[in-house]
Amino acid sequence: MKWPVVVGLGAFGLVRPVLNITGVADDLGKPLTPILATVVITLIWIAAVGFTRVPEPVLTLVFAGLTYGVLTIVVSAILSPILDGELQGPLAHPAAIVGVLGVNALWGLIAGLLAAGVRRVRDVPIR
Repeated sequence: MKWPVVVGLGAFGLVRPVLNITGVADDLGKPLTPILATVVITLIWIAAVGFTRVPEPVLTLVFAGLTYGVLTIVVSAILSPILDGELQGPLAHPAAIVGVLGVNALWGLIAGLLAAGVRRVRDVPIR
C-alpha cells in the first residue's frame, strides 16, 4: 500500500467541503455543485489509481475514502466552533462517526472497483 497516495487522495477530497465552507457551492448552486464535485473527485481517484501501477487499487481507494472521512471529521471539529460558535458535526453526535466512515469507505470501494476495472481493460496487473 502506498500510504502517501492514500493520504493525498483522501486530502484531495476535501475540495468538496471547502466548496461548502467558502460559499462557492451556494454561489454555483446546490445540490448540483456538491454532486459534480463528488463526481470529479471520484474520477480523479479512479484515474490516479486506474492509470498507474499503484498496488491494491481497491484497498487504496477504500483507505482514501476512510482518510477523507477522518479528515472531514477533524476539519468539522476545528471549524464548526470557529464558524458557528459551537461544536457541530460527527464529534457532536458520536454515533454519526460510524456513518461518515462507512459512507466514505463505500465511496472508496466503488471507486476502487472502477479503477480495478480500468486496469483490467488496459490489461495492467492489479497487484
